[in-house]
Amino acid sequence: MTISWSGFTTCRAVTIAFALDGTQIATAASSASGSVGATVPAGTTAGSHKLTAQSSNLKCGSAGTAFRVVVPPTTTTTQPPVTQPPVTNPPVTNPPVTRPPVTTTPPTTTTTTDTPSSSSQTSSSSTTSSGPGDGVLVLDKDNIQPGEDLTATGTGCPNGADVTLHSLGEEVGKTVANDKGEFTSPVKFANIEPGRHVVRAECGIVLVGNVDVTLSSSSGGTTSTLVVLLFFLLVGAAMLRRQFTGLRR
Repeated sequence: MTISWSGFTTCRAVTIAFALDGTQIATAASSASGSVGATVPAGTTAGSHKLTAQSSNLKCGSAGTAFRVVVPPTTTTTQPPVTQPPVTNPPVTNPPVTRPPVTTTPPTTTTTTDTPSSSSQTSSSSTTSSGPGDGVLVLDKDNIQPGEDLTATGTGCPNGADVTLHSLGEEVGKTVANDKGEFTSPVKFANIEPGRHVVRAECGIVLVGNVDVTLSSSSGGTTSTLVVLLFFLLVGAAMLRRQFTGLRR
């Protein structure tokens, strides 16, 4: 703050002090009038205070005035609330479980004639298993006639597992797998009709194979014989007719 005075008798020096507690806050050279800067002591309470100017020479006299101390209000700055973004966890997606399909070949009915004996054919009928593993079922013949022997050989079964063979809902064979998961069993059909038949071997996994059943017909040979006989009869009739015509001439 600035303290100003006037009308003083010129003296040696002027001392400015609070009259409240005698604390000196500024000094100035002797002058009839003037001003000096001063700082209000820290801790001064708000309200009216008396300020006294006293010369170091008591003959010069003293003067006083009052001033008011105003404490400015305390300004409080409120920080805006901090909003945290929501935490979103990614959805947990389980991978789909894919099971290997069971592949079967639907039976078809096929009737053939003049079919050579199936004993001269080799086996190529096999499929892989419908379950886990590398199992295979092999039938020793692709084509058989009713009552003809058929053997099934398989791999991929659990060691020592019971093996049951089915076809058309009937059991056609039964055996036990060895310590390597392999087995061999005859296939016996109780009642069988011409066409393709599916053989299933069950041993903890399912192995599938196909076999065609055909009927041999002897009518083909009979028909060929009749054709040959008819041919010779026609030739003989033509020759007799030619001789008869020659005799008439």
